[in-house]
Amino acid sequence: MLRRKTIGAAIAATLIAAAVAACDVPIVYSHYEHTPLTGWERNDTLLFCIPPVKEPGRFNQQVGLRIVDSYPFTSISLIVEQRVFPGYRSRRDTIRCQLVDDNGFFDGPGVDLHQSTFPLGYIDLKRGDSLCIKVRHVMKREMLPGISDVGITLTATQ
Repeated sequence: MLRRKTIGAAIAATLIAAAVAACDVPIVYSHYEHTPLTGWERNDTLLFCIPPVKEPGRFNQQVGLRIVDSYPFTSISLIVEQRVFPGYRSRRDTIRCQLVDDNGFFDGPGVDLHQSTFPLGYIDLKRGDSLCIKVRHVMKREMLPGISDVGITLTATQ
């Protein structure tokens, strides 16, 4: 009986330690903007304004997409424009996000809503720098159905 309690306590301590370690991800910013499932218009630009960073450093950037089964394509192309304030440094990237694998299955987890993340690269910011990021799609179709949310996540590198 005492041995079971000891093993149970050890398992509980391990789970608590794992949960605490998982919460130690240095996320500086993570936000999603909703888009209408009926269609994200090509000229509908999503804006993400990241407040001034408290500590300087190198930050990893990711674009997140949440899509439903009605999304008609296997990938999406996005234009991502960034501007750092002050200093007005700017950068513009076009990224292609593969959403469906070769077998026709969505890459991201989920049953009705699939979430995927794609690397946007690293950015160096000084203390007090803020960042504005604009995202829009550049698909041939004017109205792009099936995209639920688009997000930006910024994490500090260690």
